[in-house]
Amino acid sequence: MLCQSPFSQLNSSQDCQKLYQFLEFCKAQSIAAGQAKIASIALETAAVDPLTVLHRLAAGQPHFYIENRDSGEAVAAFEPVLSKQTSGSQRFVEAQQFTQDCFAQLLSNAPRAEQAWASPCIFSSFSFFEQASSAAPFAPATLFLPRWQVTKQQNSGRVTVNWLIDSTAKISEITQTIWQQLQKIQRISAEHFYLVESQIGQLNRWKIIDGHHFPAAVISALESIQSQAYQKLVLAHVMDVYSELPFQWSQSLHHLRQLHPDCAVFSVGNGRQSFIGASPERLLSIRQRHLITDALAGSASRGRTVTEDDQLAKRLIQSEKEQREHRLVVEFIAQELLELGLCPRYANRPSLRQLANIQHLHTPIQTRLPAALHPMQLVAALHPTPAVAGMPRQTACEQILRYEQFDRSLYAAPLGWVDAAGNAEFIVGIRSALLDGCHARLYAGAGIVAGSDPDHEFAEVKLKLQALLRGLI
Repeated sequence: MLCQSPFSQLNSSQDCQKLYQFLEFCKAQSIAAGQAKIASIALETAAVDPLTVLHRLAAGQPHFYIENRDSGEAVAAFEPVLSKQTSGSQRFVEAQQFTQDCFAQLLSNAPRAEQAWASPCIFSSFSFFEQASSAAPFAPATLFLPRWQVTKQQNSGRVTVNWLIDSTAKISEITQTIWQQLQKIQRISAEHFYLVESQIGQLNRWKIIDGHHFPAAVISALESIQSQAYQKLVLAHVMDVYSELPFQWSQSLHHLRQLHPDCAVFSVGNGRQSFIGASPERLLSIRQRHLITDALAGSASRGRTVTEDDQLAKRLIQSEKEQREHRLVVEFIAQELLELGLCPRYANRPSLRQLANIQHLHTPIQTRLPAALHPMQLVAALHPTPAVAGMPRQTACEQILRYEQFDRSLYAAPLGWVDAAGNAEFIVGIRSALLDGCHARLYAGAGIVAGSDPDHEFAEVKLKLQALLRGLI
């Protein structure tokens, strides 16, 4: 529900009074409805760095952070107001219901914004598989509406505050709590992220364990592909890094966004562990009912010289094996969208997506969405694509469980947000690491198809892991 209010900034005691009046209005609405409401206050600010806010104010709390540095957009969300964890085959259905129930309770002081992340959002993470072990760091589905949502878009900022209001709410105390926190955020807006010298770099030693037998798994998978058991299998590999001092997730994120401005740098935290990374792969982006999703498969390294780089790019584009691997992903996504009654549009030939240390074949796929189609329905249909699982999908997932002797958790899974207008953004959690105190587990994968070379695939995985390792340390 939208409640127009005259304030969009808080700079004076008069503005504080307007905040109090809006919260009183929300309390009256809660009493009249006989149920709690969520007061959502959107306030314009200076272009505060969301990562700095997260670093300063959200230590030890569940959080969600994502930044696209090239586009000048970033958001940090922390301190859940409403949250849900679930698992099983209906996890996306339950996630959709949770988002709809949350937004039905919302009373906002501002009209819905067209810009990404400017409206109140539900932030979510899903594990690769629908079930998880009892020791898994993250549930198969985790969603939350944050109390604090801090957004930067180019040279402007916004803070969205969500507060649960019922008939017993003490409005004066809530007003003062919000006011004081907003003053902290405004003071932080004048700061830059303070990058201390890496603790890991100061250590006398740190240990890397890298022994999960990836090449042997590739050889075995190729034998199955040659016998036509399946067409493609994406195998992941992990590297475990142990240090004498705990990894600092915020410092690592700052490193990653400097090293990979052309990727989505992200962090999902449960209050104890953080899953971070720099993903080049978008699962879906929805703006005003316009959907874009990416087919990203087929890879080559970057060259050390312009000439070598051009040669590697040309070889990638002309490779029958890489083109075949890419086409599997394009055809899968297009078919899933067709089965939802949509009309996907895409180029006949892929383009190149060139990143700092690797390049991919890339095909954006676009379509218009009907109002009745919820973003979670699309996430459920597309995850996992053949770019991170294989083909056929069910067989590939069974083979992943057979070959990989570790839990993928959030690796290669959907991470993103949805707002009340149906806008959404989900990335795929690849090029990622789980930070847990002094232990970091790094993940990377490669697609195996007929014609794959085990040594080449292992080198590709190592390239991805080394790039991530540089970001961590």
